[in-house]
Amino acid sequence: MTSAYVVIGIAVIAGFYGVSIYNRLVKLKNRVLEAWSDIEVQMKRRYNLIPNLVETVKGYAAHEKDTLEKVIQARNMAMSDSSNPEHQAASENMLTGALKSLFALSEAYPDLKANTQFLKLQDDLAEAEDLIQKARRYYNGSVRDFNILIEQFPSNLVAGLVDYEVAEYFEIDDNEGAARSPVAVKF
Repeated sequence: MTSAYVVIGIAVIAGFYGVSIYNRLVKLKNRVLEAWSDIEVQMKRRYNLIPNLVETVKGYAAHEKDTLEKVIQARNMAMSDSSNPEHQAASENMLTGALKSLFALSEAYPDLKANTQFLKLQDDLAEAEDLIQKARRYYNGSVRDFNILIEQFPSNLVAGLVDYEVAEYFEIDDNEGAARSPVAVKF
């Protein structure tokens, strides 16, 4: 009779422990989803600034049509490619490169560089880049915590039962800050 109580007690404790692990997994998964949503919000803010920036540059550098089209194309691709962090990072890297080319134009056009609208948009874009970076750090930290719990024993058993898989980090090339400051163009 005593051994039956011990077995029942162990089963109850294991059950509570399993429920506790499951609840932590759910909490961390939702944190990862929320963090990704924060990144998307900041990227949308950035995407909304780009058409205004392109229009401002058009007035000064109308014959730089190829560069302007590349920026718009990269923006549209990045906006439509939010399937997963890996694809989004590739799109963001392309957009950053296109923005780098756009800011390089400001060096060739002193009037553009002095334009208050352009300067404000450039500052707003730099602020958006900073917010994306902060949101990315939070997301990657949430992913790290979630992945650790999924991979640790015994929580990996519970994660396997409910088909939770490790989440992807959102990694952008190290030159992501290039869009914040114009590149010097020398002839």
